[in-house]
Amino acid sequence: MTYVLAIAGSPSHPSRTYSLLETAAQRLESASIETKILSVRDLPAEVLAFGQYDSPALEEPKALLEKAAGIIISTPIYKASYTGVLKAFLDLLPQKALVDKIVLPIATGGTIAHLLSIEYALKPVLSELGARHFISTVYAVDKQIQRQPDGSLQLDKEIEQRLEQSLQELIVAIQSATTPQVLAHIS
Repeated sequence: MTYVLAIAGSPSHPSRTYSLLETAAQRLESASIETKILSVRDLPAEVLAFGQYDSPALEEPKALLEKAAGIIISTPIYKASYTGVLKAFLDLLPQKALVDKIVLPIATGGTIAHLLSIEYALKPVLSELGARHFISTVYAVDKQIQRQPDGSLQLDKEIEQRLEQSLQELIVAIQSATTPQVLAHIS
């Protein structure tokens, strides 16, 4: 079964960013894509703050990352960049942790003005970790994501469509990458 690791880079919970990631994970699960959410905020603060690369607390996240064919990385955008807690986590990963991974960045922000933060702040770091195959990103302004009184999530129609399109791209890319290639031999 194909496996996706969804990394939540939000320092708070609940959050719109986490809710959007959770929605993406549920949709992948309904498409028979096994998905695990890793919330970076749940890692020990001292491991992140002091850069403890060899901490036993990182063994499971690194193992989950290694097994994944696809990665979703979600973060709120603060001051035109992704969160510090996500940066601290990414700094602790092995140099080529994202080689051969298909990556879908998802971000939320208070204004559309931070849309390019994904391109200019997040993607360069992910590329440094070996990511080369990016799916169309999803950026949502906070007002496009509303939590309903019953706890459900109401997405703006535009965000709903972009999320669905990006998830379909992710599914196709993962299935293409994990399907054994049949080589034709010419005599």
